Amino acid sequence: MRSLILTLVAAASTLGGPAVHAQAAPPPVPGPSPQQLVEQVSTDLLKAIDADRAALAKDPAKLRAMVDRILLPNFDAEYSARLVLGKHWRTATPDQRKRFIDAFINSMMRQYGTALLDFTSNRMTMLPFRGDAAATSATVRTEIKRDDGTPVPVNYSLRATPQGWKAWDVTIEGVSYVKNFRTDFSAEIEAKGLDAVIQRLESQGAAATPAKAAAKAG
Repeated sequence: MRSLILTLVAAASTLGGPAVHAQAAPPPVPGPSPQQLVEQVSTDLLKAIDADRAALAKDPAKLRAMVDRILLPNFDAEYSARLVLGKHWRTATPDQRKRFIDAFINSMMRQYGTALLDFTSNRMTMLPFRGDAAATSATVRTEIKRDDGTPVPVNYSLRATPQGWKAWDVTIEGVSYVKNFRTDFSAEIEAKGLDAVIQRLESQGAAATPAKAAAKAG
């Protein structure tokens, strides 16, 4: 009898195995889809630039504040910074990580905002989405024309988070911000150390935003 029971239990386990171990479908990501999010954020950024282009070009602090307000809530700063640091993230202290995230994002948002000054909202085209709607990562492709009509590909990399889809990289004309920063920082960190890189980024950020630096000093 005991052997019969064990046989039946084993058979039930085998039959029920697939159902027990099957992975459940990932829960739906809250908020807009990657395509919808990029379209909304890009449109808002370009319209804000159109409305005040001359002033934004003259005032880096104002430009950065505009990018922070529109893009940063939809950007996964920590994930992006971790990819940029690569192996150096594991050995960085909590304080170094925090300072690097702040300094790196400051630099990235500043450069991205400056790049956007060349474009206008009526020249942006959303290209068809090619990704898997059920995936947890996505690339959204757009095309923006310069004044001379030259099309410029601007692609956004996103990942699903509990808070919704978040961008973590921007690629303009085939140049990825994250990959570019990672290559530059890796060599500099190996030569000078992480603290030196953080200090350089912080100094550049302070110099580019004199109004904010003055306010902190006061």
